[in-house]
Amino acid sequence: MKVMTWLWTSAAAGCLVASMAQGALPASNPFAKPSSLPFQAPRFDLIKDGDYQPAIEAGIAEQAAEVTRIANNRAAPTFDNTIGAMERSGRLLDRATSAFFGVVQANTNATLDKVQEADAPRLTAHSDSIYLNHKLFTRVQAIYAKRKSLKLTPEQRQLLDIYHANFIHAGAQLNAADQAKLRKLNTQISTLETAFQQKLLAAAKDGALVVDDKTKLAGLDDNVIAAAAKDAAERKLEGKYLLPLQNTTQQPALQDLANRGTREALFNHSWTRAEKGDANDTRATIQQIAWLRAQKAKLLGFPTWADYVLQDQMAKTPQAAKAFMSQLIPPLAEEQKAEVAELQKTIRAGGEDFELKPWDWERYAERVRKAKYDLDQNEVKPYLELNAVLEKGVFYAANQLYGLTFKRRTDIPVYQPDVMVYTVYDKDGSELGLMYFDYFKRDNKSGGAWMSNFVGQSYALKTKPVIYNVANFTKPAAGQPTLITFDDATTMFHEFGHALHGLFASQEYPTLSGANTARDWVEFPSQFNEHWALDPKVLANYAKDYRTGAPMPQALVDKIKKAAKFNQGYALGETVEAALLDMDWHSLPASAPKQDIDAFEKKALDTMGLDTVNVPPRYRSSYFLHIWANGYSAGYYAYLWTQMLEHDAYHWFMDHGGLTRENGERFRDLILSRGHTQDYGAMFRAFYGKDPDIGPMLEEHGLPTGK
Repeated sequence: MKVMTWLWTSAAAGCLVASMAQGALPASNPFAKPSSLPFQAPRFDLIKDGDYQPAIEAGIAEQAAEVTRIANNRAAPTFDNTIGAMERSGRLLDRATSAFFGVVQANTNATLDKVQEADAPRLTAHSDSIYLNHKLFTRVQAIYAKRKSLKLTPEQRQLLDIYHANFIHAGAQLNAADQAKLRKLNTQISTLETAFQQKLLAAAKDGALVVDDKTKLAGLDDNVIAAAAKDAAERKLEGKYLLPLQNTTQQPALQDLANRGTREALFNHSWTRAEKGDANDTRATIQQIAWLRAQKAKLLGFPTWADYVLQDQMAKTPQAAKAFMSQLIPPLAEEQKAEVAELQKTIRAGGEDFELKPWDWERYAERVRKAKYDLDQNEVKPYLELNAVLEKGVFYAANQLYGLTFKRRTDIPVYQPDVMVYTVYDKDGSELGLMYFDYFKRDNKSGGAWMSNFVGQSYALKTKPVIYNVANFTKPAAGQPTLITFDDATTMFHEFGHALHGLFASQEYPTLSGANTARDWVEFPSQFNEHWALDPKVLANYAKDYRTGAPMPQALVDKIKKAAKFNQGYALGETVEAALLDMDWHSLPASAPKQDIDAFEKKALDTMGLDTVNVPPRYRSSYFLHIWANGYSAGYYAYLWTQMLEHDAYHWFMDHGGLTRENGERFRDLILSRGHTQDYGAMFRAFYGKDPDIGPMLEEHGLPTGK
């Protein structure tokens, strides 16, 4: 669950960069001018694979010329002719890259992969050419030096501070020789990150488990088996069954598979997906990425990559992030020990005689869940039909809290037939933005779930948000309903929380707009929105049997609520382990040698103080897409940090009446609509009334609070 914010797509993120001069983009290219569709939505009805690269490269050239004019302006530097002009630059590049990176992540092919491979280093070089432009930095520096005497709005002051910090962070103060080294490092890192992403996508596809005997799939739902047969047939594996891999270590089928050999095989396919010693083995790639990042951090004056990354986050330092996570380890270790003992006891009680392994965990945890709470996930699914969850759950909660309404559209072209589009209307009936939903797993789609924008909100640019949510749910066989798990439903609420952050954006400038925020802030609105999936009023509105329309029985609702704190030694533990593994990788100093991936990971896991044998990390180093290609390097802790924030916020809601329009409006006003216009700590305190507190987070997970 992540926000895909492509750092090279907007002035906000700092990738506005230059390359070789290009000819003007032909008017026939769909990106040559703003889209004529509502909200300037991409013309996916006209865009062909061959349109992206010319548009991206023409956009690079166009923005390079714009930046040159800004830097060479003979007029004295002002906020508008420098900072404001930068925010207005790069429109063609933004149109092209916003569409391209959305599609290449969700619906790629060999042509698009080659475009990404070719243009990623060009975009990085373009970014360098802006942030290492001495004339441009001199203008920014001059404005910054007299900022106290300028009549700027609070948003303009914030934007000026961020631009100045971004230039310094990008190496603007380095000498020419060091800037040359930095450019080379940036290109190398960008190229490797693209290679990692492409290798991993191929590795995950090739890592799917093929089963030739249906009896080995005993325990799986008939619809899941039918989908496995369909997936196998699509790969020309007639008469066989294919279980594709999701992005995480654990796989959904492990809960239901009765055959232990099949479970072990599926787990091992997941665990070793990118470690086959073939062309898709990612270990050499990440070894080089980690080393190069450490060299870049040193060049820019930081002890480690983690220090470099966290300076503009809410946590500020890796020490603060680690100290926060250290508070979770003792109660988690205690909980993991108790859970292992309980699962082992369950195995023995069932007449089986083997030692618990990771591939057994989900199956026997489900048995314990059923025994303790009498909760069968397959009993829940008939009440969770995907479209009902979306329209009567996710949308309904947004209506109750914020007054939003939604209308399905079929006149907006999409990049894949399964994608759904809705217009979003504000509480006063005005058009707020446009939403795309792409929920089904495909072989050419990256794993996980995410949100991003095709068009960002900006009053200066006169644009409203066009946002997409993407997930990887299993598509049912033709004619079958799309029944999902409660975890899947929670994912839908989560990603829509990100969407609300973008939809409620109310900023003049794109850099500060919506979800363009720090990693340890951006997951706050999304994780907070998960709570409404179980709110009594919301749940009653969407959780109805797809066959009869009967509401989910209260007894089943109670079981879900009671089970919510179950298995937290595993569920929270695997995330903490992944976050610590990420931080270990990015706490390496530049003086450290290149690491043996397997040895480094083993040492890191062995010294965490958690049961990493029975509870492996949610992502292993070799398939940790978040940190090697998707912008979460030294930032995976953010999911935990923002859990602390969102649990605090939810407790505030419950103390003040819960799901009410008044509370929703306050949250919208103080959090969701503010983008990055304020310091994160100050923003949180304005809503919560004090600094964040880990107590509600521990309480929500059923862990000891120390009180």
